[in-house]
Amino acid sequence: MLDEKDRLILSELRKDSRRTTKEIAKKVGIPRTTVHERIKKMVRDGMIKSFTIIPNYSKTGLPVTAFILVSFLPNHDVSQQNLAKRISIIEGIYEVHIISGEWDLLIKVRGRSIEEIGKLVIDKLRQIKGVGKTVTCSCFSTIKEEL
Repeated sequence: MLDEKDRLILSELRKDSRRTTKEIAKKVGIPRTTVHERIKKMVRDGMIKSFTIIPNYSKTGLPVTAFILVSFLPNHDVSQQNLAKRISIIEGIYEVHIISGEWDLLIKVRGRSIEEIGKLVIDKLRQIKGVGKTVTCSCFSTIKEEL
């Protein structure tokens, strides 16, 4: 379980995981060795999965983001979980969530253009057994995005 010191450290790592333990310690008011040991423990205990980056997708050539709602067509060949795993390995797909409500899956995709995302939906996603209807929602802008 995380305590307040761990939460402070995680908050600082979320802002910039490249910062040194010395910089984080100064910011949160905890000794550097304590910060270092707590980070090691959170990694060891699986509370921190990885240290990563958030790319500027406009500068990497993938400026368009869309969200796709998918209905699952139940059949004996594929489960909803299996369908989600199949979808997750398609290039251009960044997130796959099994959700409740009218739709069964929520997918986040990125591409060079809305046309490229359309091709992904038509040529790849809709061809997978178990995919029913889809609705694609283009993203106008992203205000907040975290990993």
